Amino acid sequence: MGFEVVLAMAGGLGLFLYGMHIMSDSIESVAGAKLRRILEIFTTNRFSGILVGFLFTGLIQSSSACTVMVVSFVNSGLMNLYQAAGVIFGSNVGTTVTALLVSFKLEKVAPIILLVGVVAFMFSKNQNVKKIGEVIIGFGVLFMGLSSMSAAMSGMKESQYILDLFASLQSPLFAIILGFVITGIVQSSSVTVSIMVLLANQGLLGMDICMYITLGCNIGSCTTALIASLSGKKDAKRAAMIHFLFNVIGTAIMYVILWFSMDWVLSAFIGIAGNNPGRIVAYAHMFFKLFLVIVLTPFIGAIVKLTYLIIPGDDKKIGYRESFQLKYIGNKVVLNPATAVVEVIKEIDRMASLASENLNRAMNALITLDQEDIDEVYQVEENINFLNHAITDHLVKINQTTLPIEDLKSIGGLFHVVNDIERIGDHAENVADNAVRRKEGNITISKIALKELGEMLDMVNTIIQYSVEMFAHGKTNHMQDILALETKIDEKERELQQNHVERLTRNECTPAAGMLFSDVVSGLERISDHATNIAFSIIEAEVDEDEDLH
Repeated sequence: MGFEVVLAMAGGLGLFLYGMHIMSDSIESVAGAKLRRILEIFTTNRFSGILVGFLFTGLIQSSSACTVMVVSFVNSGLMNLYQAAGVIFGSNVGTTVTALLVSFKLEKVAPIILLVGVVAFMFSKNQNVKKIGEVIIGFGVLFMGLSSMSAAMSGMKESQYILDLFASLQSPLFAIILGFVITGIVQSSSVTVSIMVLLANQGLLGMDICMYITLGCNIGSCTTALIASLSGKKDAKRAAMIHFLFNVIGTAIMYVILWFSMDWVLSAFIGIAGNNPGRIVAYAHMFFKLFLVIVLTPFIGAIVKLTYLIIPGDDKKIGYRESFQLKYIGNKVVLNPATAVVEVIKEIDRMASLASENLNRAMNALITLDQEDIDEVYQVEENINFLNHAITDHLVKINQTTLPIEDLKSIGGLFHVVNDIERIGDHAENVADNAVRRKEGNITISKIALKELGEMLDMVNTIIQYSVEMFAHGKTNHMQDILALETKIDEKERELQQNHVERLTRNECTPAAGMLFSDVVSGLERISDHATNIAFSIIEAEVDEDEDLH
């Protein structure tokens, strides 16, 4: 076999892998946010989960990407293991689409597909159209790579050494191990099975051995999700284990079936696909997966329970007030851009709850002068500062990845939200400082002043609640309430400041008490400003992004 053939094979494989990467990343970028919402909404039962997993993976051409996303969802508490199992089962069927397309020899029209993608990418100013162009480019590059590999494989038939080498692959067990190793390296069963389709078409490998190799590919495809789950919670590890168990159990079942009835299986697929070896391998791959989903779906509960035996125990629970720990994001081995923003929003929501709780604790300390409350305010403020830096660093990190376009629009707003929450925490600390001054200076605040502070705090608590709901959950039903409350709080601040001046004039309070009261009222008004910023930051970011696109 000549050096040119080796180069053509290597170049073709490189193009195929790069085309798969471009296509998968571009689809996630243009539709990742929508696909994520579909996963969240339509996975309430195992059957809808299987369908969504199939469609999702069939579209992005990667069961690994789908499973890594599911692992991230489970890690963030957005999906339970039973929902995850359905999606994972469906993704195993969806991943067979690539090999099926390869079997139809679309490489003949690859140059036209590539040209269409390049035109869309180069001559459109719309970001969505450009990303769709990238998807088409990836599809074209993928099949150009296949064309190169196919041509190289036809040259391999001239080498007796290569023919003898392939002919020596007669051990089914070795074929399964080979498929597992190759797929574990390239991180894509679609790539390995597609190569099997080409080898079968060229007559270099027998269809029976190709089928055994595809079984090994199924297990090898689990490596990405297993790696992604390493730094996750135990349920995330269990989700990856579901994927692994499905393929290991499925491989064992199919191995037994093929061992005893290979001739019958081959005859059946020859009847379906005709005398087309590559298509027979692709059809067999898809049928095996469908068959296993049908067989194993009734046992989803048992498989989930088995993961608890393999990965026992529970994670240490991280509460809202847990210090210096991230609950939803962390240093993952594999960062999934499609779920990164969701995880950040949940972490910011947790930070907002800490800041809101700390504000009320500080206001209570101002009234009761409880030293434990004052100390805890300062401790929680340190935790809020930690979250501020940790979340901001993570936002910088994910902003350097290929995020879905919709998520990319919100990144700027998320930076602002983190800063606004941190400022609310600072104002809570300022209230605690006033509590310390009041305690040390033995400053008395009148009952009417305390009542006024309570009324204003109730309004501020309400606007924070509405704003965080609007930010974290997209609930816009309180949008007008937020605007109205902001106006009322501004008016309340002016009213209380005027009342304070009148009390000073009538000598009903001391200058020290008056300064303290004025400082707290001003701080509460600024907190309502930050809350309003939180509510509208994402909307403003999207408007700014739309203006940039036009």
